[in-house]
Amino acid sequence: MANLRIKSIDEADIDTVLSEDIEFEGELVFHDPLLIKGTFSGEIRSSGDLFINETANVDAKIEAQTVSVKGRVTGDVQAHTRLELFETARITGNIRTPDLFVQSGCLINGTCRMGPEEAHAAGDGNA
Repeated sequence: MANLRIKSIDEADIDTVLSEDIEFEGELVFHDPLLIKGTFSGEIRSSGDLFINETANVDAKIEAQTVSVKGRVTGDVQAHTRLELFETARITGNIRTPDLFVQSGCLINGTCRMGPEEAHAAGDGNA
């Protein structure tokens, strides 16, 4: 039987944390791992990993390498490496990732697209 590779979200391993009492709105761009425990709305773009705690409420378009979700997300999610959904995850929006791990109990309302990324195909002139 294959090992389930869903990561535990460990705050001690993450340098930047938006805590439960933070409400942030706007555009968030970062490179190092980030943990959201509070409320965020806007757009998130990262070349690093994003962790969304079960206390978090995120209303945003998300693009990051690995996205691990325990909380609520409203908006489209694009994970370039992997999307991990814990049992408490609630996503309303479309997801796109080459690698998806799902624990029983999570909720996804939207479409799921897997496979090679198509962002490069749109701009290279090949159909």
